[in-house]
Amino acid sequence: MWFSLDVLYLIGTASFTISGYLIGARKRFDLLGVMILALLTAIGGGVIRDVLVNRLPRVFVDISPFYTIFATLLVAWLIKLQNKNKGVLFKLFIVADSIGLVAFSLAGAQLGINMQLNLFGVCALSFITAIGGGLVRDMMVNDVPFILHEDFYGTVSILMALLLVLSDQLGFAGIAATWVLFALGLTLRLVAHKSELSLPKVGAQ
Repeated sequence: MWFSLDVLYLIGTASFTISGYLIGARKRFDLLGVMILALLTAIGGGVIRDVLVNRLPRVFVDISPFYTIFATLLVAWLIKLQNKNKGVLFKLFIVADSIGLVAFSLAGAQLGINMQLNLFGVCALSFITAIGGGLVRDMMVNDVPFILHEDFYGTVSILMALLLVLSDQLGFAGIAATWVLFALGLTLRLVAHKSELSLPKVGAQ
């Protein structure tokens, strides 16, 4: 299970790094600004989560996330990712952000299960891990956070936590189950975005 979680964690880290990089490039930040935005997007949710559960943030003792972040940034910069077609960049941002969302949702939920938290606690850790970095990113660039308006964004995180708890209770927990849930969550998020599905909006006519 830990191998699966470590891989998911690094996949989420790389994906959120790309989303932060693309937002920073779109806002025409300088190199340091882009690096800071990408870094906060990638590690922000995990740090907030760990502080809430009185746990030393992983990034303070494990250097692998930083290797992942800076390697991803270097590749993005070398291939001049920001110069691609705007339509392609938007699709890439959605895919990268969705991968990070689902991967971090599952990683956060599994931590809650390992800590023997109740259902609310597991869902809370999943949610915070998944949306924390993006929330910090959007607030820093003065954008409305995805969680407040985007289709099935936070909903996917909560669903992943519920399904992971259910699979654990039914005895299906393991690497295969985790990857099945990852594929399911990513598919749901992308289909919801493409179909413009959303929860009912307050005040909508």
